[in-house]
Amino acid sequence: MNSISSNKSSYLTGNLSVPGDKSISHRSLIIGSLANGRIEINNLLESEDVMATADALKILGVKINKLNDKWEVFGSGIGNFHGSNYRLNLGNSGTGARLLMGLVAGSDIDATFIGDESLSKRPMKRITEPLKKTGAIIDGQTNNLPIKIKGSKIPLPIEYQSPISSAQVKSSILLAGLSSLGKTTIIEPSLSRDHTERMLKFFGANITTYQLDDLSWKITLDGIPELKSLDLNIPADPSSASFPIVSAIITPNSKVKVMNVCINELRIGLYKTLIEMGANIEFTNKREMNGELIADITACSSDLKGTTVPKSRAASMIDEYPILSMAATRASGETVMEGVEELRYKETDRIKNVCNGLQKLGIETYETTDSMTVKGKGPKGIIYGNIEINSNLDHRIAMSFLCLGLVTEKSIIVRDTDTINSSFPFFMDKMNGIGAKLNQM
Repeated sequence: MNSISSNKSSYLTGNLSVPGDKSISHRSLIIGSLANGRIEINNLLESEDVMATADALKILGVKINKLNDKWEVFGSGIGNFHGSNYRLNLGNSGTGARLLMGLVAGSDIDATFIGDESLSKRPMKRITEPLKKTGAIIDGQTNNLPIKIKGSKIPLPIEYQSPISSAQVKSSILLAGLSSLGKTTIIEPSLSRDHTERMLKFFGANITTYQLDDLSWKITLDGIPELKSLDLNIPADPSSASFPIVSAIITPNSKVKVMNVCINELRIGLYKTLIEMGANIEFTNKREMNGELIADITACSSDLKGTTVPKSRAASMIDEYPILSMAATRASGETVMEGVEELRYKETDRIKNVCNGLQKLGIETYETTDSMTVKGKGPKGIIYGNIEINSNLDHRIAMSFLCLGLVTEKSIIVRDTDTINSSFPFFMDKMNGIGAKLNQM
């Protein structure tokens, strides 16, 4: 496994692009395979996670090719997957596994899902339980991989009240419901990422979203839509953009612009939080791309103050709490993150790993089952460094501590950094290009 050393940097400056959005990239391949005909995808994230989804679709018979800097997917329409005894290895990709479970559940397929050690520990019951209601037969423990699913060619239309707000749960049910003869409905406590709904609508599906009287959200999809073959441009990933943005905010004398970033309202909770903390962030050149709002994001060095991030914002920034915690170390006062229990079920227990790592740096942290608090040292506070962090194969833990190492007096060495490629290929090169001092060890 590789290790990277992060060293104190004078300043960060410049314009950069970050990889295509991970969530949208997965969905472009999966929904593209259900379109009627060939589509082209520009700026697909070529990470290990997304390639695992592409490889799984190829095993299911989808023709997917790379053409120079673009990708082509030959869709075969709704309900046209068939076959048995497929074995789908999704590596470390929770998104790929959970969304493809929905695709398989709504198809005349039986397939066994497997993954790496990390993915095999992640909970799947939240997906398999609602999929059973569509008529899919689930073998195995149903909560951990490997899991075998025998799909239903014509799945039952269901109305599912989800106990949690999860884009993966919602998307899996919607993908199964595409080949249903009726309406598929999901009700979730708060609105989670809506990339699946936006892309299905862009391709021509009849899908509606509205808020109920109790403030929960109802999403309804008509089955058997004819999905058009439309080309896609993938915007830059706001989660990936968060690393250079936060690095610029906490590194003195810095100004960085990240181009063409997805600023979907349900993805920018981190940026709202940083602005509340006093960060100098500007959104320019706003425009729409394939039903998604995008913009260029500029961030400058800023003096931050602690804040309380409400539970209601968690769904819009669940992947960004580790990097927010790094920003919080440079804030005056405490930053309290509420309603974040979901972090305990990611690639690692991110609450535990963030708190343990920060404590090694002399940062006071507090945690409960569903909250995390970081007591900052202030913009001028000194963080000594000179520690090693084991990422435990969690790409966001690795990148977050590498960003913090840019402002510590001594280096931070992060072990097991290979999985950074699962979401942000060329992370080190991109960061060094704006002035960071990251070195492969």
